[in-house]
Amino acid sequence: MILGGVCTRACRFCAVQDGTPQAPEQDEPERVAAAAHAMKLRHVVLTSVTRDDLADGGAGHFAAVVRAIRRVLPRATTEVLVPDFQENRAAVETVLASAPDVFNHNLETVRRLQAMVRPQADYQRSLQVLRIAAAWRPRVWIKSGLMVGLGETDDEIRQAMEDLHAAGCELLTIGQYLAPSTAHCPVQRFVEPAMFDVYARWAREIGFREASAGPLVRSSFQAGKLFRQARRTPRDDGDV
Repeated sequence: MILGGVCTRACRFCAVQDGTPQAPEQDEPERVAAAAHAMKLRHVVLTSVTRDDLADGGAGHFAAVVRAIRRVLPRATTEVLVPDFQENRAAVETVLASAPDVFNHNLETVRRLQAMVRPQADYQRSLQVLRIAAAWRPRVWIKSGLMVGLGETDDEIRQAMEDLHAAGCELLTIGQYLAPSTAHCPVQRFVEPAMFDVYARWAREIGFREASAGPLVRSSFQAGKLFRQARRTPRDDGDV
């Protein structure tokens, strides 16, 4: 996770501290790249707190980290899990221009529960960020994630999956929500493990290239494996 440990938002599912962050550390791109090199990573997943205090939402910093990793690990693949940048197209395109292999932005929950779970975010805004990324050329892989157990219905989950696919999303993760504390949104249900197999089947029926669904699945769960599975066969337009 880059850009510090303090978030400018206060989502009710997340345990990250909210408040006023410090300025980004200018040497962080090189330090992250050095750590990735030391660990000999084949697939590097980068995420961050949300930085609404910055003019570009931290997009330039994301891009700098991706480029730093490319310099020291040219054969590694990179995945960015980004905030919505307040739907700032220029910020989204700044990240895309650094050529990550996977562009991930989580929808998190169904439309009806967005205001409760992500009060400073917006369902359509998140979908629009994914649309911008899906239209970028050269193409990158588009990914998103959902949590279940917040009070949604399975019909709402399927609708969210269809909305994500329509926005250009190709890879999907679905996992069980677990409340970080009693101050966060309470768990409304524990989804039966077999139902996650149904979610993964729905995703493939809808048209996702790959989906990972399970009680303990999170955005970065076996991210490299999911990416490698997805790109084994060419896309419809011939891209790989």
